[in-house]
Amino acid sequence: MDQIQHKYISVQGLKLHVADIGTGPNVIVFLHGFPEIWYTWRHQMIAAVNAGFRAIAPDYRGHGLSDPPPEPDKASCRDLINDLLAILEDLAIPKIFCFWFLVAKDFGCWPAYVLSLLYPDRALGVVTLGVPYIPASSRPDFKKPLPEGFYISRFQEPGRAEADFGRFDATTVFRNIYILFSRSEIPIAAENQEIMDLVDPSTPLPPWLSEEDLEAYGASYEKTGFQTALQITYRSKPDDMGITELVVKVPVLVIVGKKDYFNKFPGIEDIITSGMVKEFASDLELVYMPEGTHFAQEQSPDQFNQLMLTFLGKHI
Repeated sequence: MDQIQHKYISVQGLKLHVADIGTGPNVIVFLHGFPEIWYTWRHQMIAAVNAGFRAIAPDYRGHGLSDPPPEPDKASCRDLINDLLAILEDLAIPKIFCFWFLVAKDFGCWPAYVLSLLYPDRALGVVTLGVPYIPASSRPDFKKPLPEGFYISRFQEPGRAEADFGRFDATTVFRNIYILFSRSEIPIAAENQEIMDLVDPSTPLPPWLSEEDLEAYGASYEKTGFQTALQITYRSKPDDMGITELVVKVPVLVIVGKKDYFNKFPGIEDIITSGMVKEFASDLELVYMPEGTHFAQEQSPDQFNQLMLTFLGKHI
């Protein structure tokens, strides 16, 4: 961990934090989910550099140690793509010879697939945890069949999650999120209950997450808060960025944690098991981690790393 360098890159007047380790033309860009930061990929970054890759993991704008924009309620998915491209340029990764692998989870899978569609000549492959590529036109409506207390519905409501989270310090928010979202059931609150109240304060952390890890997450959000992260992930309408090609042509590996609550989203299991996902990715591999949760990359890093590096090694 001490080998990882921490840099701040100015993009559109914001200082964006990037963790960076290793050298060479084969670069792995790690893209986190909500409300994670670069730290969620700490085990994978070390494994990557030991395998000869350069590993880069940014904190998105308004996430962790990266500045929030002046108007968080206007932050967009397009901003995120532009930020990532600017970061790669600033880190002296020229277009003419550098190739990317994109490794992502949760919301981070969206920019990973978008970048692979926008720049198929630069992307060598995509690895995602649990989320296959599904174009918006074919994506199930997750909210419609689920109750009002579905966590995404709650997080989409401006101000509600901020008020819910704001009752606690950032470390406690992360404690609750890791406990709640490492379960195999979709988080759904009762009508008069908030999402944070779904976790009993006496519940222990998952055994693979330490108090030190939790402090690292919490400390990174003490200044920024969660508004920008909620806006980009849940309230900003996904931007097609002008993409007309609806099939990912680069090699894709989807690692599915069998105990990830996302599998229970309406329609997801059918899309994966029916093979429909292969209609949208022409070179797709699916592998399963039987005990894997939504945080499989932290829960079982050795297993995840082996799957990731075996796939990357085939496509250098």
